[in-house]
Amino acid sequence: MGKGPKTKKSILKRFKITGTGKVMVKKISGRGHLLAHKSPKRKRQLKRQPVLGATATGRIKKMIGI
Repeated sequence: MGKGPKTKKSILKRFKITGTGKVMVKKISGRGHLLAHKSPKRKRQLKRQPVLGATATGRIKKMIGI
């Protein structure tokens, strides 16, 4: 009896699925270091967790096995 497709563990580590089914990126690039020369506005905007669009959401969910 088959168990279904395997989950891609690397995708699980990078993305989070919300209760409503949206896909969010866990870690935002550009926020790790060299923050002294970045403007406060740019750093503020990097705080927000981006929600992926419909095309990428479908691909990510398929790799996770949802």
